[in-house]
Amino acid sequence: MENNIQWFKSALFGMFIHWGAYSVGGRGEWILNREHIPYDEYTEKYVDNFKAEKYNPSEWARLAKKAGMKYVVLTARHHDGFALWDTATTSFNSVNYGPRRDLVRPFVEAVRKEGLKVGLYFSGADWSHPDYPDPYCRDWPEGWKDEESRRRFEEYYKKQLIELMSNYGKIDILWYDGCIPEFSNGEEVNRLVKELQPGILINARNGKPYDFVNCERAIQPPRSDMPWEACQTLNNSWGYYPGDTNYKSARDVVEMLAQVAMGGGNLLLNVGPAPDGTIPEKQAQILLEVGRWLERNGWSLYNSARSPFSWTMFGYLTTKENKVFVHIFRETGKELCIAEIKNKVLDAYYVDTGEKVDFVQAGTRLLLRNLPVPLRDSICTTIAIEVEGKPEPIRPQVNFWVPGYNEEDL
Repeated sequence: MENNIQWFKSALFGMFIHWGAYSVGGRGEWILNREHIPYDEYTEKYVDNFKAEKYNPSEWARLAKKAGMKYVVLTARHHDGFALWDTATTSFNSVNYGPRRDLVRPFVEAVRKEGLKVGLYFSGADWSHPDYPDPYCRDWPEGWKDEESRRRFEEYYKKQLIELMSNYGKIDILWYDGCIPEFSNGEEVNRLVKELQPGILINARNGKPYDFVNCERAIQPPRSDMPWEACQTLNNSWGYYPGDTNYKSARDVVEMLAQVAMGGGNLLLNVGPAPDGTIPEKQAQILLEVGRWLERNGWSLYNSARSPFSWTMFGYLTTKENKVFVHIFRETGKELCIAEIKNKVLDAYYVDTGEKVDFVQAGTRLLLRNLPVPLRDSICTTIAIEVEGKPEPIRPQVNFWVPGYNEEDL
């Protein structure tokens, strides 16, 4: 695999942004399909009122950076077919309707200016296209209407990707979604994308060649060492939905980061901006709190290796070089026993301050002593354990069932 994958493997954290005409409805990104909205009504009620009047992607990029994120992925076109750029393939875009301007270009420029990696989400589905099998299907369509319509649609989405990959400078990630029914030209298109954008990373939702795999609303590391990413929402919705107030806390987000780091992966965490382009204050507050925690403790998670250690009751064990990082999310009392580490322990200290932690290693057990009660950090208290050599488990885990990808799919 090319060396450019290294930035992705060390990134840990990215921002996903679901934003489009559906944001006007405030009921998520699938409203057209779920509510069987005719396209003339969708255009009048939602597309025409999608003004993006406060759209400032520089604020998005600055927020992502403060949150400790290393890349940002924007929905350039979701399943509704409304393109956020000046495409020649359809009049159904943000230059002809709603904002009356290209929204992708300022996004790419703002993210790049902050030194973050640029990602574009692109749906293989397009409910607005006359050749798409069924925009109101209650599941994904099983197949194309006929061979001619399939070929026309494949040529259409290929042209859109050529525009995105040719007209906006360097793009670091192409994030496919909605590729059902499957395309017959996925490999051809992916190879063309890589010709147009040398070094780009492509996810596995439009066939080979690809560079990383995703799990959605779950944290499921693949069984192989394939680079991977978990995609999660801050509340229960991808698109803007002010009625969905079931938000994850900063502590929840940090715990997800520890989980993906333990598996050697990344977390792509979604925000759903309002139709005017502003990120809801609650979402921004959560991300800023996560960012402050990462400023204190983030070096224990970024660029983590896949941990050889198993599950624990108190939290997670991540590894890097000759260090094991103990992420404590649940109170343990003044003493914590870790019966996992085979190596001789040389030192133990708090990641945020470097203050030493008392420890005793006896046989298979490492005892961390005189821990504060309550924990010193209400989000997560992290202790670095320096060991002799590369961290190894006392007993490797070989048969505990962990959901993941089938090897043949990789």
